Amino acid sequence: MCLQKWETQCLLSSGYTPEVPKIRAADIRSHRRDVRDAILDAAGALVAEQGLAGVTMAAMAERASIGRATLYKYFHEVQEVTSAWHARQVERHYAKLVAAQSRPGTAIERLRTLLDTYAALAHEEHGTEMSASMRRSAHVAEGYARLDALIRALLSDAAAAGHVRDDVPVSELAAYAVNALEAASRAASHAAVRRLVRVTLDGLAPARITKSR
Repeated sequence: MCLQKWETQCLLSSGYTPEVPKIRAADIRSHRRDVRDAILDAAGALVAEQGLAGVTMAAMAERASIGRATLYKYFHEVQEVTSAWHARQVERHYAKLVAAQSRPGTAIERLRTLLDTYAALAHEEHGTEMSASMRRSAHVAEGYARLDALIRALLSDAAAAGHVRDDVPVSELAAYAVNALEAASRAASHAAVRRLVRVTLDGLAPARITKSR
């Protein structure tokens, strides 16, 4: 031990600095994000299998393959986890809507893609207990506001190009489109969802003027 101490002192006095592996902050954030996602994935799976009433912190910890102490570092109760799960779903859906709205094409083509995407998402969420329980939450209201902004922007561009009716304010047309496509959540099939989108687009089309004879 004395020899090892003497060798260390000699190395330090000669300017040698032992290299200690550094843990980057980015790695820590990535790890925390992975653990959080694993918890939310576990919550979603358990609710799908057992319903909200059957989900416990212990069950989520076991499904996520983490200790309960670790789980409590991230969330304090089941409701907090389920709320975070739904907030993540809203963000993921919004990212898909933005991608649809940003695709190449004319305004009316991009509007069709956006409405197709929104209707498909509404259909996928139908019947999920987690989503139903969070329907009046603040992040859902914010999600609708952002969706409304996306639709309004495309409606304005499409109206300017003569592809959307201009006898009704864009704000009302956007509200009509969102409310009409809410029915997609109750559609019996994907084909029914596509038909609903077509009917909605027909309602947005320029008004036909009938000339009196």
